[in-house]
Amino acid sequence: MVAVDRGRYTCVLSAAPDALTVTAMRARELGRKSVVVGDQVGLVGDTSGAAGALARIVRIAERRSVLRRTADDDETTAEGRLERVVVANADQLVIVSALADPPPRTGFIDRCLVATYDAGIEPLLCLTKADLAGPEQVLGYYAELELPYVLIRPDSDLDALRALLAGRVSVLVGHSGVGKSTLVNRLVPEAARAVGTVSAIGRGRHTSTSAVALRLPAAPGAHGDPGWIVDTPGIRSFGLAHVSAESLLHGFPDLVEATVDCPPNCPHTAEEADCALDAWVAAGRADARRLASYRRLLASRSGEGDPREPERNPGDPLAGS
Repeated sequence: MVAVDRGRYTCVLSAAPDALTVTAMRARELGRKSVVVGDQVGLVGDTSGAAGALARIVRIAERRSVLRRTADDDETTAEGRLERVVVANADQLVIVSALADPPPRTGFIDRCLVATYDAGIEPLLCLTKADLAGPEQVLGYYAELELPYVLIRPDSDLDALRALLAGRVSVLVGHSGVGKSTLVNRLVPEAARAVGTVSAIGRGRHTSTSAVALRLPAAPGAHGDPGWIVDTPGIRSFGLAHVSAESLLHGFPDLVEATVDCPPNCPHTAEEADCALDAWVAAGRADARRLASYRRLLASRSGEGDPREPERNPGDPLAGS
């Protein structure tokens, strides 16, 4: 497991029973290969972990999964073409969303789901501030997906969440202000992640500046690997230019079946008269807000709209992306 900080890499020796950590630098022979959080690497040199010791990373193992995002949705822009690897070798993406203050943004959650399925990892919806609002609206929006979720209150225990994190590498993402850093500090007390405040307009202050991998502490009497979490900086958008237009649909499994009745090479836009998605929604087989969200993502790929601008569907109390 690798954590990255200013050109120095903190590596945990998986074979060491006491979780020995080693500081390393990237070897020149790796060329332009980047080392990211979660990578499994080969080390040479001083692997004692002693103060001042420095090893070299000479090999990066094949990644079993790669979670990516771009700053923009539009693949024709420089921001859209610039991919950022969030983490390697993750098993699940924990999408942290507050139920109030700030309100949940289903558009952002939809983007995370697309990236999750594209990376071949599993999603988990973590709804915080459950003492301020109920989860019914959010869960109703995702009812057809049977999306796993946990509810978090300030005074609730985290046993259910810990059980879902055990034995896995889990990436936590969420807008600033949703309580992600507070949650990380409860899961790993020694992490001491900075906690921000939420402004009067419901936007949080960014408090984390870089992704960091943290080993979860073992619960008293528990056996087995408690797992790892990777805390990521609070982000305002989750660009999807790296995901093909066809693969965007994977984030909307409740709409996939309808496309069987679409004409060949259907663009699935509202302008396509023969697209079967509209009839599918009209028949009550999927939520109209889900179709609207999917089509917004399609439009943003062609440079229409701003993926960072919060959106609302007409009559929908839930915020957008």
